[in-house]
This record gives sequence, structure tokens and C-alpha cells, in this order.
Amino acid sequence: MRLRPPSVPLIAVDPFFSVWSATETLTGKTTVHWTDKPNTLQGTICIDGEEFRFLGDGAAQALAQVKWDVSALVTDYVFTHEKITLEVSFFTPVFMDNLYYLSRPVSYLRLKYESVDGHAHDVSVKIAASEELCINLKGETPVCTEALTLPNGENSIRIGSIKQDVLWRSGDSMRIDWGYFYLAGNTDCFAESYQAENMTFISLSCTLSADRDTYLTFAYDDIHSLCYFGKPVDAYWKTKDITIEEAITEALNESGAILKKCREFSQELYQKAATAGGEQYAEILSLAYRQVVAAHKLAVDTEGSLLYISKECTSNGCSATVDVTYPASPMLLYYNPDLLKAALRPIFKYALSADWPFDFAPHDIGTYPLLNGPAYGIRDGKHIIEGQMPVEESGNVLIMLANIALMDGNAEFAAPYMPLLKKWVAYLTKYGEDPGNQLCTDDFTGLLEHNCNLSVKAIMGIAGYSKLLELLGQNEEAYRYLQAAKCMANSWSHRAANGDGSYRLAFDQPNTFSLKYNIVWDKLWKTELFGEEVLLSEFRSYQKRMNTYGVPLDSRGTHSKTDWLMWAATLAPTKEEFAEFAHCLWKAFSTTGHRLPMMDWYDTVSALNKGCFHRPVQGGLFIKLLETKL
Repeated sequence: MRLRPPSVPLIAVDPFFSVWSATETLTGKTTVHWTDKPNTLQGTICIDGEEFRFLGDGAAQALAQVKWDVSALVTDYVFTHEKITLEVSFFTPVFMDNLYYLSRPVSYLRLKYESVDGHAHDVSVKIAASEELCINLKGETPVCTEALTLPNGENSIRIGSIKQDVLWRSGDSMRIDWGYFYLAGNTDCFAESYQAENMTFISLSCTLSADRDTYLTFAYDDIHSLCYFGKPVDAYWKTKDITIEEAITEALNESGAILKKCREFSQELYQKAATAGGEQYAEILSLAYRQVVAAHKLAVDTEGSLLYISKECTSNGCSATVDVTYPASPMLLYYNPDLLKAALRPIFKYALSADWPFDFAPHDIGTYPLLNGPAYGIRDGKHIIEGQMPVEESGNVLIMLANIALMDGNAEFAAPYMPLLKKWVAYLTKYGEDPGNQLCTDDFTGLLEHNCNLSVKAIMGIAGYSKLLELLGQNEEAYRYLQAAKCMANSWSHRAANGDGSYRLAFDQPNTFSLKYNIVWDKLWKTELFGEEVLLSEFRSYQKRMNTYGVPLDSRGTHSKTDWLMWAATLAPTKEEFAEFAHCLWKAFSTTGHRLPMMDWYDTVSALNKGCFHRPVQGGLFIKLLETKL
């Protein structure tokens, strides 16, 4: 990878089980959680009695790193010494088309050395993990450790809080302080715990054999994953009815085969993305994949239905937020539409309950990991209309349902919800042509009346509803809604026009602009609501407004959104013109001074993060790849 990642994924499983290196040199800094709080892993190697450091910060001399690479599922490093070379690989098999592996909370470390001087050497490694991986902050609560023998005789050690108050709180930058973190390796590993740096560590030490792979695993058993409408629910992997110890043993037994599959998956993603949008686009998606997965949790509710719950990282920690699922949806649709269904299921459950008082879609279902009802738009325990996103969320849901139906070839998932959707589309039909002063997902610069892009979302939501009706065999009604969408689009094209080929930020604000990213569905669905000339002239206006690191979100500032930039770029008539936009984003990630997981709200002049990172919305970067399927 030629892109310099702002932060490098080492362990990226879910919002709690997360370890990153905030520099491309593995020994450059202490490893961190996605929140940028320390999540200390340390790795040392002893070569003929001489100790060196290859992972994390520490007192030992750092081994010289000569190579590194990041792909969708594997992070590789190579270190050199006058006697040996050491290969280090972190990988996690979070395949979105295999729900068990996607959910199983086991990540791997591969170690291999080769002699470079022609002589045999005594080589051993020690991998240590601090209490920070199982509590919110070091020293915050007492921990306990336990050495274990796994079912096939492998050695393991675990660490966890003594209190074990499962699912007792929620929050954005909060980390888990229940459950247990495990280190495991083969039968020759030696496990121990010790005190250092004012905290408890657990470690595994093992001897390496020349030219042979050694595998260790990191694992986390969170006991229960989510509180779902008052009831604890478990991660999907537990439906296999195995213990975490059995899962770790299974993982160790298939280490080599899993690494091979991870490399094959990563290469396939790269090749398909490069074909669709160029090599720099392929690198962006390779970096984004693990982050998107690690901002979700795959679980099963008490009725056996699948849940794929996003966490709105760095922007309040809301769960199952509709306007976060919407930008993430291209990646979910591309790899497994069932995951998008699982992401929407909680929204429908709540909207169908007596607790939801409105004729439009909810915003969220709680604050991660507690999904007990919306956290947004609540005052004194009651819903308030001022805190809702009526057009935004209703349009989002209808567009996502249409995409699910297109991928499935039927509207079976949407069918049970059609009476509810009829209320939501009626709201869009009544208020979507010229939205009032209501919240939307792009309110970084404040509320905005007469929002042109929000109006596009309403129009495409109505068109999406028409597609659902058509697939359900209700052709006459489908035609009526499609005509309504066309009528609104014709009106939009006149009222939003600046006169120079571009279209306004708001209907009452001439000579303004904004990224009309919602209009991308008109192109991908081939609905021709706005006409090819509107889409092309709007895209040309973006090219004229390109800054060093991309096109601003609108004329009110120089900030933009990575996901929406790629959606707008997908309007490009050629691959080469799309690649120009991807190049700007590639440069932004490569040069930003904020060494954090991938940012999505950023400045197009400075490439600095504006405050949002490690969010699931990076799934929106996959829009160009999704186009190849739609």
C-alpha cells in the first residue's frame, strides 16, 4: 500500500475489541484503541540472548522495520537484524459473507523468522497485553488473571475486571469493562501475568522455529453483547453453541488456512476496486474495510433474528442510527444485503411499537451497547419534534429498502413493513419537495431551510417506494408514485438551478452550491428522474470547485465528507474523472496530521480531521464498487 494510513488496524473486530498503531512504524508509539486511548500491546524478540522490541513502545531497543503493508484483512511488517529477518502479520477473518467468522471475536498474530547469515539461532518472542484491553482506563477497576489450558492442550491466559457488571453503561468514547480478553498459543507457549507501568499485564512467550509460521490469537468474550429493548442478547458466533475456549482452539487449528483466505479476499477486493475506480481508490477501500466492520456488532435477538448494530463513533455513540447506516449501506449491500436488513430491523421494531408517536422514521435506537429506545430527539424522557430528522431518515430507509430489493430481486424483506412505509412516503410526498427547517445529516454548519439535497433524498425515497411496489406486483400504484417523483424532480431542476449548470444549496439561496450526493441513485437505478444533463452539469460544477483534498460539502465552508465525496464522484461519466476525486481523498488520508483511524468529516484545504473518525460511514466509499453490481 502506497497510501500512508493515518492509523493502522492491528485488531479490528467490534467497537470494543480494537487495537491500532497510530504510526506506520510498529515500534513508534504505544498501541491504542480507536478512541486514541492507550490499548497497550508489547512484543519483544530475543535473538541469541539479545532482546529487541518489535511491537509497541518500551525500554528495549527497537528492531529495524524495513517494510509494512496494509490490505483489507491483513497488516504485515518486516524487521531486520544482522542475524535474521522477522515477519509479523496481524489479521482478522471478518468476511461479510460468512456470518460466523464475521462475528467470532478472535484475531491473529503470525510470526516467522529466517536466518540471513546462514547460521542457526535461538529465537523466542514475548507478546504482552495490558489491562487496558478489558477496562475503560488503567487502574479504574481491579482486574484478575487466569492461566488456562484450552481443549486441545493449547496454553492461554485471560484478564478481566473483577466486578463483571455486564452491560451496565453506554457511551461514545467509553470502553468495555466487562468480559475477558484472552491470549492463546500452542502447547509450547508459556503464560504469565505481572505488574508493570502501574498496571497488570498478561503475556505469552514461545520459541520460534526457522522458516516456520507461529500463530498466536487475541480473543474477547464480552459475555453479552447488547441490551436490546431491555433484554441482553449475544453475539452471533454463540449460536454455534461453543465456548470462547473452544472457539479459540478452532481458530488456532485453522490459522494457516484462514490467513490464506484473508489474503485472497483482500486481493480480490483490491482488484475489483482498482478496475472500478483506479488503484488509489482500491487502497482507500482496503484501508476502510476493517474499520467499517469494527464499528458494528453482529448479534441475534431473543427471537433468533439477526442484528447488525452500528456505533456512531465520535459523534455521540448512538446505535443503529439510520443516517449512519445509509452511508454505510453500499459496503453492506455489496458483500451481504442480509447485513443491511439486520441493521434496519431494530428501527422497524421500534417504529412499530406504541412508543413511537410520529409518521416518519426514527433516528436511532439508543446509545451503544444499550438499544432500549432512541437517544436522539428526547427531552425530559419524551420525544420532541425539533430533535427529529423526518425527511432525512424516511428517505434513507426507503432508498435502502429499494436497494435491498434490487440486490435480492424481490421485496420480501420490505413487504411486512409496507403499511408503515406508506405513512413515511406520504410524509415525503407532502413535505419533501421543499423541506422546512429540520435537522439533516449534514448540519455541521447549522440548520437549513429549503435544503436542495434533502429534497433530492425525498424524491429518491419516493422513487424507491415505487420500486418496492413494482416488485410486489402493485404496478398501478408503483407508476403513480414514480410519476410523483418525476414531477417533483422536474420542479426541483427549475427551482434549484443557479443558471450556470450548478444547483443550489437551498432553493432560496442563489449562487450557492452543495454536493447532491443523494442524486447518485438516479444514475445507479437508471430512473432518469432528473435527466442525464442535470447529473452531468452538476458533476462538472464539482470539478470547478475542487480543492487540494476534495470538494467542499457546500458553499458555507471548506469542510467535506469522505463518503459523500465518493457518492458525488460516482456521477462522473468516466473512470478517469472518478479517479481524480479518489486521488484527492487518497492524498487527504496520506497527509493528514491527525493520526487517528480514517476521518470522514475533514477539511479540503488542510486535510485535517474536523472531529469524526472510525465511523461506519466509510462503508459509503464502496459506492463505486456497488455500481458494478447494481
